[in-house]
Amino acid sequence: MEPGLYLVATPIGNARDLSQRAIDVLRAADVVACEDSRVSGRLFAMHNIDARLTTYHDHNAGARRPQLIKRMKDGESVALVSDAGTPAIADPGYKLVRAAIEAGLTVTAVPGANAALTALILSGLPTDRFLFEGYLPPRSNARRKVLGALVDIPATLVFQESNKRLAASLADMADVLGDRDAAVGRELTKMYEEMRRSSLAGLAAAYAAEGAPKGEIVVVVAGPGAAPEIDAAALDQMIIDALVDLSVRDAAEKIAAETGLPRKQIYSRALALKDGG
Repeated sequence: MEPGLYLVATPIGNARDLSQRAIDVLRAADVVACEDSRVSGRLFAMHNIDARLTTYHDHNAGARRPQLIKRMKDGESVALVSDAGTPAIADPGYKLVRAAIEAGLTVTAVPGANAALTALILSGLPTDRFLFEGYLPPRSNARRKVLGALVDIPATLVFQESNKRLAASLADMADVLGDRDAAVGRELTKMYEEMRRSSLAGLAAAYAAEGAPKGEIVVVVAGPGAAPEIDAAALDQMIIDALVDLSVRDAAEKIAAETGLPRKQIYSRALALKDGG
């Protein structure tokens, strides 16, 4: 192969999803940079790929990157893979791509599996415009702050999430974004693949009751719908009426469910009205 960087997608679950072109490139490359040589080694053994491996991951990328650039400048071909899916997505691969481009080296891709896109097309939600956000912060306050910045994005939202944080994240999404349609993809392309589709609140309640699911998780959330036909005065009256019998929190949840408006917006207005605003 010509010297340069080859970005090679690997399976996200089913080992048979490795393309023939990917196999050819991995066999021919002078070196394959991978996240974990044990993970890549098992995959390569299944496909009879005899490759020279070196690691490239978050902890050694700064030191390994100039070494790989030098190898390419010296005439070698370097293939980059992640443990699963498309490299340079939510990993330090993009920095290697940028460095190779700045060095005037050839960069090409061997496309294939990607968890975010797989979940998106299986979700049943609009695919014409989407935003991949990756992992949200692990703590609720920080997570809600990030979600708040996404409320008005006119696109389907795609997140990765830890199985242990899934229920809490879905609850925060429902609270901040409003109770939108959503889907949770688990173990995609594997034997126990699952796509669960419901509202954010419904999914949050289900996973809270069942406990953390097993496997890799992708969450797909519908973009904001058309604004409900409720003027400010009418919304204020709904809030005032609800506050007669309910707390601010419960009133906000009730009205959010009835109108489709974000609970955060209603909660803020309810606090202001309760304080005489």
